[in-house]
Amino acid sequence: MTMHHNNLHWITTPLLNVVLLASIGSTWAGENPIAVIYPDIGEPYREVFEKIIEGIESQSGAPVTKHAVRAETSTESLNLSLRQQNTKVVIALGRQGMKAAATLDRNISIVTGGVLNVPQSEVLSAPVVSLSPDPALLFARLKKLIPSAKRIFVVYDSAINDWLIKLATEAAQAQGLNLVAYQARDVRNAVSLYQEIFSTADSRKDALWLPQDPITVEEGSILPLVLQEAWSKSIAVFSSNSSHVRRGALFALYPNNIAMGETLGEIAQNFLITGVFDQPGMMPLDDVLMAINLRTAKHLDLNTSHQKNFDMIFPDQ
Repeated sequence: MTMHHNNLHWITTPLLNVVLLASIGSTWAGENPIAVIYPDIGEPYREVFEKIIEGIESQSGAPVTKHAVRAETSTESLNLSLRQQNTKVVIALGRQGMKAAATLDRNISIVTGGVLNVPQSEVLSAPVVSLSPDPALLFARLKKLIPSAKRIFVVYDSAINDWLIKLATEAAQAQGLNLVAYQARDVRNAVSLYQEIFSTADSRKDALWLPQDPITVEEGSILPLVLQEAWSKSIAVFSSNSSHVRRGALFALYPNNIAMGETLGEIAQNFLITGVFDQPGMMPLDDVLMAINLRTAKHLDLNTSHQKNFDMIFPDQ
């Protein structure tokens, strides 16, 4: 059973261990199942949700009931079936799942996963496991690849990523890095901020982080410009989106869907045991895999031969 110490503080007193073991046993059959609400959607996204659910099922000691929802799904019938199953906790996946979960009876608690971010007002009392990789993990990988890195630039939209930049500032400090974060008002403002960064960046000690942000990392115009400029100035670009690695970013971290499901199942299971959420609010993703672009690494004169832990390699080998 995988325990993700960042997300949950597991209690190890002998008495509570007995409670935990008993709860995982057959005593729960048919009682208080964990329900998963997820979008009824086509490939390739369907497979993503199936993998997350596989992780939830493998981790959960309670039975898991699955409810695929569409925009037109009747929330009344969903509520009724959850009531009949005596559901106490729901794992809502994706925007559609989150939307459906928002209409449920007040006495059903909700864990959300498979979304990038949620407005602060909606996440005060319940945990949301974001699809955004933990900045601490990103920065640790950067330092492994480029030990000389000292400063990280990032351009972000505060409406989307304010919570993430707060975490990133602390993570950078803890690893002896300086995070220089620029807040962009719109796409145009983001472009001028990138121009400013590239005019002062030093390839020996600076790197640029691309968070998941539809404004500041707009894929049609901004991303190609940034990657082209970074290539010509030999500035390392790393990302929270694996598709950017295919296009020339040095590396990215991306979700390990089964492991993410295990974490969500663990949070829900812990709630059934204790009746409280250990860590409400937005949580970055700790269950990650790594993609690297070896052509970019070679261009930056990086030695990657001693690093074996790449899950996805570009260009295709």
